[in-house]
Amino acid sequence: MIRSDSVDAIRPVPQQRIIGKMNEYMSRRDYAAAQRHLLYWLAEAELGGDLRGQLMLRNELIGHYRKTAQKEPAMESAGKALELLAELDMEGTISAGTTYVNIATAYNAFGEYEKSMEMFRKARTAYEGSGHTEPQLLGGLYNNMALTCTALGNYDEAMELYGKALRVMEQVPDGEPEQAITCLNMANTAEAQLGMEEGESRICELVERAEDLLEAKAGELLGKEDVLLDDSAAVSALDREEKARLGYFAFVCEKCAPTFSYYGYFLAAERLAARADKLAGML
Repeated sequence: MIRSDSVDAIRPVPQQRIIGKMNEYMSRRDYAAAQRHLLYWLAEAELGGDLRGQLMLRNELIGHYRKTAQKEPAMESAGKALELLAELDMEGTISAGTTYVNIATAYNAFGEYEKSMEMFRKARTAYEGSGHTEPQLLGGLYNNMALTCTALGNYDEAMELYGKALRVMEQVPDGEPEQAITCLNMANTAEAQLGMEEGESRICELVERAEDLLEAKAGELLGKEDVLLDDSAAVSALDREEKARLGYFAFVCEKCAPTFSYYGYFLAAERLAARADKLAGML
């Protein structure tokens, strides 16, 4: 619990400004600057006694360390985040569910599948137990939980969760990139369950659906024939929110390209990788 005699002394960090700057770094794939940024503000939150700010920053650091394959600091931040949830008396809340998902996703990335599933179950209880959980949070939970199910060989449960993720993300504005990621994850699960030969038809169907989703979103964000990629002045004139949308789309393109290549969709892979590189250089 928060000590009543210390509440007045709390100096909160500017969470929205921190996240906005973090998005800028990530859109440029400047991971070193992102880490410095987060660690600077974590120190400020600790000095100011801002436990909620510390929790936000620990969550961001878990994701950052996962993406940059730094297991020990990721696990350290995970432990600190759980301690903060207890200290803030927030266990079981939607915010706690988000922390559990972040930790579970990190465990999965580092091969700790049983621990990952334990955290996903806690997150699912928190999210589904509230009537106020945003659809994109549920979509992210179901998609990432399904990855751990696949790693554990629970293919039917994984496919059920992927189906939930797709249905939820269809309700979310700008949900197409997440739907595309889920389709590619489903293709990987189909291959693991059925093998490449037996699962070929289903795999191709899913990969092509992912391509359609990403191309539709590219048309919306970049215009016909990706015209925005040839107009750096127009990109510079976009506001922060619009740049963040482009930055996230670039991240998804980069993330998805290797899977398209793996399944033999080489032109799609090249197109996605080129978009990601061009956007990273412009944002």
